[in-house]
Amino acid sequence: MNPVLVKIGPFAVHWYGLLIVIGAVIAAWIATKEARRRGEDPEHAWNLLTWCLILGIIGARAYHVFSTPVGNFAGWAYYREHPIEAIAFWNGGFRGLAIYGAVAGGVLAVVLYTWRAKLSLLRWLDIPTPGLLVAQVVGRLGNRINQELYGPATNLPWAFHINPTYPCQEPPGSPMACGLPSEMLSEPVRQWYAANGFHPTFFYEALWNIVGFLLLWFGGRRFARWLRDGDIFLLYLIWYPLGRFWVEMFRPDAWRMGALATAQWIAIACIAGAIAGLVLNHRRPRTAGA
Repeated sequence: MNPVLVKIGPFAVHWYGLLIVIGAVIAAWIATKEARRRGEDPEHAWNLLTWCLILGIIGARAYHVFSTPVGNFAGWAYYREHPIEAIAFWNGGFRGLAIYGAVAGGVLAVVLYTWRAKLSLLRWLDIPTPGLLVAQVVGRLGNRINQELYGPATNLPWAFHINPTYPCQEPPGSPMACGLPSEMLSEPVRQWYAANGFHPTFFYEALWNIVGFLLLWFGGRRFARWLRDGDIFLLYLIWYPLGRFWVEMFRPDAWRMGALATAQWIAIACIAGAIAGLVLNHRRPRTAGA
């Protein structure tokens, strides 16, 4: 399908951007349910939505802009020569958004909001976390529509097949070519599209996140007496990076640092930090409501 939902003059609304907003709204709605369960005012979840969207998108975009992906994909090498493209939301709908950057921006938003509203930071890191995984699932559907972030060729029954009418990634590829009409593609590229199916890494990650949501949502209730404020967020920092580490093995375009993709190094740091955080969280004296 066309990644552009509607275009008015030079401005275009992309499915990807719309899905990100839809995912964020669903996450906020889920957060209201969790806030009510914990005896908190659910209105704070809706207030946080705006903060998290703004700082999350800034963080996600910054990670993408300063990355250095393999091949000819857009990254720092491109944006330092075309700086206006780093903020050109009207040209491509911010295709380049990175989850880790979005999470970092969202955490900063929660820190600032809870400080301003005099709320418990650890509790309000927990409350939106299950919904965050659902938002990530919805966002990955945007990658499917954009035909991007897929893995290597495969003949598996669930392989992803590309519609060359709306290409987004070609070997070695550049996201700047997204949406080019098929007649503008070279014959070898068209043949490459027609001959291959590819690992749908966006679906792999989406399925992992669905399982993660179920574990945190129902586990948070089942083990509520044992869990402390901050535990759900720390468990997210173990679950999601663990799956992301595996998915990155299928990403030939990944930004790499030495033997591993940068996202894999971040995953290792998150998992180690979260495990240490869980240990420390359960060593501190339990306070009322924590």
